[in-house]
Amino acid sequence: MRAAPILIFVVITGTGGEICLTHAMKLLGEVHDFRPRAIASFVLRALRMSWLWLGVLLMTASFFSFLTMLSWFPVSFVIPATSLAYVAGAFGAKLFLGEKLNATRWAGILLICFGVAMAWVDNLPRSLHWPSAFAFIRWAILALALGPLLYYLVGIYSAWRFFRVAHQASSNAVIGDPGLATGDAAAPISVLKPVRGLDPNAYENFASFCLQDYPEFEILFAVSDAADPAVPVVQKLIADFPGVPIRVIVVEERLGPNSKVSNLCRLVREARYDMLVITDSDVRVEPGYLRGVAATFRDPKVGGVTALYRGIDNLQFVAALDCVGSSAAFCGAALVARELEGIKFMMGSTMATTKRHLAEIGGFEKMVDLHSDDYELGRRITDRGHRIELLPEPVWMAFPSQTIGEYLRHELRWAIGIRNIRPGGHFGMLFTHGLPWATAAACVAPSAAVAAAYLGAYFVLRFAMAWTVGVWGLRDPILRRRFWVLPVRDLLSFFIWVASFGVNQIEWRGAAFTLEKGRMVPVEPRVGRG
Repeated sequence: MRAAPILIFVVITGTGGEICLTHAMKLLGEVHDFRPRAIASFVLRALRMSWLWLGVLLMTASFFSFLTMLSWFPVSFVIPATSLAYVAGAFGAKLFLGEKLNATRWAGILLICFGVAMAWVDNLPRSLHWPSAFAFIRWAILALALGPLLYYLVGIYSAWRFFRVAHQASSNAVIGDPGLATGDAAAPISVLKPVRGLDPNAYENFASFCLQDYPEFEILFAVSDAADPAVPVVQKLIADFPGVPIRVIVVEERLGPNSKVSNLCRLVREARYDMLVITDSDVRVEPGYLRGVAATFRDPKVGGVTALYRGIDNLQFVAALDCVGSSAAFCGAALVARELEGIKFMMGSTMATTKRHLAEIGGFEKMVDLHSDDYELGRRITDRGHRIELLPEPVWMAFPSQTIGEYLRHELRWAIGIRNIRPGGHFGMLFTHGLPWATAAACVAPSAAVAAAYLGAYFVLRFAMAWTVGVWGLRDPILRRRFWVLPVRDLLSFFIWVASFGVNQIEWRGAAFTLEKGRMVPVEPRVGRG
């Protein structure tokens, strides 16, 4: 029985370590300068990378497990069996590193599998014969169920690393930093808001941008229809804040399926200033928001700024469910991504950049048929060698009251979009779903104590990550009061993730689309028979 779990552990840790080290070296870049000082600088940069240390840790665990296998089993069994790491490495490279495998490589992988099977057939230990297949499955589940627990630990560490600095920066901003009002940090800003319909407390959300403690800015709204219900609210805003330059633009021309991005193309042309701040219509901000965005751009390496978000109180259960998931899960995942590889995307809560950086990637005109425009904007900016930074202070988000069906459809649309733009990352989300893994581990556990340990570890680490990210970090009042909703949200999220692999059609703003590598293809309505 012991051969199965240790073989799985050797293969998974060895392959995982190789992938982590490869990713670390890709981030570091190629070595071209072999002078001692340059090599020393390269080594120091490498030692500061989390991916490198994670890879070393996994490779160390794999090495000592391999030595254990050699002490337990004949070398004629161990060497062929652990060759499965080559197969796992190929799949890992495709899923997580985006490498392409041609037909020749796939044929080689099949030959390795065939060779391993032939080597096993005569020397297979009794513990791995068919009668103990259940033991193999049991130990595989128990080993894989550790993945989400490790993810939660990384999430707690990532949140602690970010917020301990962010809270200090926010405190300094409250006290007042004179450097924020000088030089590039005081550059005028154009706030761009494409809107459609009315979100909860729309006037209060819009007004928060008029109350900015910033020397010079303008606010531009774009609608696709002059009869849009948001227009009277914006007109009231213009009357209530005569000192703030506010314009509403009716955009009749539609450049592609994504009407929001189409409107942004017009807004960018109408904007007077180089620095652009784009937010969704359901966002509310503090008076120092623009000052914080501008201060971040003082670093010339920064090409974009985005922000985490917390919920404005809504007593409706489904709205709270949505908010808890966003704060504890989505923002937590963003912080993990920041820690492991840096932010390479933006969020609709804040997409800030400049006209210069936008021109480098071809403008919004290149994204009018893309579903996840916030992700694509960040990815394209980072592909040009610029950094995306998170604001230290989160914005507020108004989550609407909705039915459970509306919530599920919205989450499924988001999941389908992620699967299309990041298929490997989307599959990897399997190991962020702790509740189903803990439940599966409890069902196959060899004893009640082991079952209780897995379930207990899930609840302790899941709530610890949610508290660190949402309550301590984001200071989200809804998550603080609705903590108990989290397991319900996690369960629904898992089934949504599973469903996203079987559906490729979405409904967005009253129209149906299929997604092809993130691009929106309108679905023509069927013509009924007369």
